[in-house]
Amino acid sequence: VSALGLDPSGARLITGGYDYDVKFWDFAGMDASLQAFRSLQPCECHQIKSLQYSSTGDVILVVSGNSQAKVLDRDGFPVMECIKGDQYIVDMTNTKGHTAMLNSGCWHPKIKEEFLTCSNDGTVRTWDVNNEKKHKSVFKPRSVQGKRVIPTTCTYSRDGRLIAAGCQDGSIQIWDRNMSVHTKFHCRQAHAPGTDTSCLTFSYDGIVLASRGGDDTLKLWDIRQFKKPLNSAERLPSFFPMTDCCFSPDDKILVTGTSVKKGGGSGKLFFFYRETFQKLYEIEVTDASVVRCLWHPKLNQIMVGTGNGLAKVYYDPVKSQRGAKLCVVKTKRKERQAETLTQDYIITPHALPMFREPRQRSTRKQLEKDRLDPMKSHKPEPPVAGPGRGGRVGTHGGTLSSYIVKNIALDKTDDSNPREAILRHAKEAEENPYWVAPAYAKTQPKTVFAEVEPEDDETDKPEWKKRKI
Repeated sequence: VSALGLDPSGARLITGGYDYDVKFWDFAGMDASLQAFRSLQPCECHQIKSLQYSSTGDVILVVSGNSQAKVLDRDGFPVMECIKGDQYIVDMTNTKGHTAMLNSGCWHPKIKEEFLTCSNDGTVRTWDVNNEKKHKSVFKPRSVQGKRVIPTTCTYSRDGRLIAAGCQDGSIQIWDRNMSVHTKFHCRQAHAPGTDTSCLTFSYDGIVLASRGGDDTLKLWDIRQFKKPLNSAERLPSFFPMTDCCFSPDDKILVTGTSVKKGGGSGKLFFFYRETFQKLYEIEVTDASVVRCLWHPKLNQIMVGTGNGLAKVYYDPVKSQRGAKLCVVKTKRKERQAETLTQDYIITPHALPMFREPRQRSTRKQLEKDRLDPMKSHKPEPPVAGPGRGGRVGTHGGTLSSYIVKNIALDKTDDSNPREAILRHAKEAEENPYWVAPAYAKTQPKTVFAEVEPEDDETDKPEWKKRKI
């Protein structure tokens, strides 16, 4: 599970994964079986990198492994798709959109139509939902030598005035939203060069910035004194380019997840005090990596996405509001018979014996038996034979045509062989002659039939007289 998003009210959760699926979960509508009510693949065969509801919760930003971010409405129907840029232009300012794979994206916290994306083409772009033909503005992070570097994550500050990006050379670069040329704050050696900084997040008071590096560290920065970090925590392994960190709703705790190799222990959630950076708490989540974590301020619940496809919700029975508390108490509904789907039987006549599925047994004979059983099926009354009785009308009317039709239908004699059909009447014609015999009685008292000539054997004929086949 590589992306998580909760709407501002906390009623709906969306999850996205490496299986290209985006799933919608409704806490009020779910029962204890916790089934998603909708699943779709908005970006065909591209992994989902980031999902986020806008500040009003009516649209969703979907950032995937292609170069075009999408905006969906609450029910998953497309609202807009960003335009793809021209990859043959060198200066990325002159293209209308991204030309390479996206890495991250987020909504503006105050302006509900604006969002931000960053990409492997070395740019961070802002967009307007109402204008999909071109970006609003372009920010280009630069290395010490002034060369292009790739931003791996981007975010807005809480008031929306600053735009921050973490880059592959280990730097964190922050611009004023209205000034896209020069950076306002800059830290060159924030993390180890060549590692993907996977998350940047501002605290709720807007003073402090937390960064989660690909060099297995979590650092806290004061952007006004941006040369060295306030605090740093190490030995927090991260294998995913979207491992994130987030602040608690009261701004006192910072939480992040760790990655593990297969069979190498279990992924954990680590909680640190913001002031002292002491480790407050750790939770073993599952025997796979913890990729995403999200602490919702209204629900006061923590959502976790893991490397083995689980989305977990941690809640406190007392301190949490709604959310998971709504659906955990509901008992599982019994599945209605009409809702169950049978698996389609696929016929593969030329499959090898080892792959061949057993032939499905026909249920026809059993159905016929059930039809005759008066207990299992209510047998309808048979049709009336004859003119009708017991207050029921007969099957055919009293007209001549219906009588003829009935008699023709009853005549089951087989007329496929005409000779047999004629000879059937030979004996009767011989005993009671009526038409033909009296006519020939005077002229031809003794019937003469044509003699059947035996077919000549062509063996004793000369070669040239034989019939050619």
